[in-house]
Amino acid sequence: MRPESASDPLSRHARCRRRTVAAVLAVAPALLLGFPARAAGGLRLTPAQMEGPFYPVRLPADADADLLRNGILEYPEGRAAWLAGRVLDPDGRPVRGAQVEIWQCDHAGRYHHPGDGDRADRRFQGFGQTLVDGDGGYRFRTIRPVAYSGRTPHIHVKVRLGRRELLTTQLYVAGDPGNAGDFLWRRLAAAERAALTVPFVPRGDGLQAFFPIVVAA
Repeated sequence: MRPESASDPLSRHARCRRRTVAAVLAVAPALLLGFPARAAGGLRLTPAQMEGPFYPVRLPADADADLLRNGILEYPEGRAAWLAGRVLDPDGRPVRGAQVEIWQCDHAGRYHHPGDGDRADRRFQGFGQTLVDGDGGYRFRTIRPVAYSGRTPHIHVKVRLGRRELLTTQLYVAGDPGNAGDFLWRRLAAAERAALTVPFVPRGDGLQAFFPIVVAA
C-alpha cells in the first residue's frame, strides 16, 4: 500500500471518507427506528436466507469494510452507499466480538466467483468483513445493489461469532420494482420482508441504509 502524503489526492479522499463515516455514525442511532438498545419484550430474530452460489471460494487479499477500494484501485461505478447497523441479541444487548460479512455483485451484475466466470470489475472489492464495535455497530462502504438475471437487487450478509455462524441472510432495497418478482423475496412473510427490506436514502456522501441484525448468540 502506498504511503499517504499531504499532496496525495487519494490520501485527501480517504481522510474525507473517514470524516463522512464519523458523521454517518453520529446520526445512525436516531435512524434505527424500532431497534432500541434494550427491549423489554425481546427482539424478533432476523430471518435467515440461503447463502447463494457466489460466496467467495477464498477471501480476497483486501477484505476490509470499504468495497469501493480494492487495494489501490478506486471503484467509481454504481451508486455509492453506506450500509450500517447494529448486531444485537434478542434482549437488545450488543453481540460483542461478532463479525459481519457482506458480498454482492458489481454494477454490471457480476460476482468475483468462478461460478460467474470471474468477470466482475477488478476495481470492486465485492466482499467485505468487519468486527462490530462495543455497541454492536458495524458499517460498510459499498454500492446500492443492482439487479441481474433472475434476481432483484440484494446484498448477502453473514454474521459469525468466533467459529460459529450465527446468521446468513440477504438484504433487499425498499421500493425496488424487482422485489415482487424475486422468488426469494416472494417467499417471505410480511414481517420477514419488513426485517430484510430497507430504504437506501440520499444523505451526505451518497446513499445510506441502516440494517439492524438480531441473532441468537
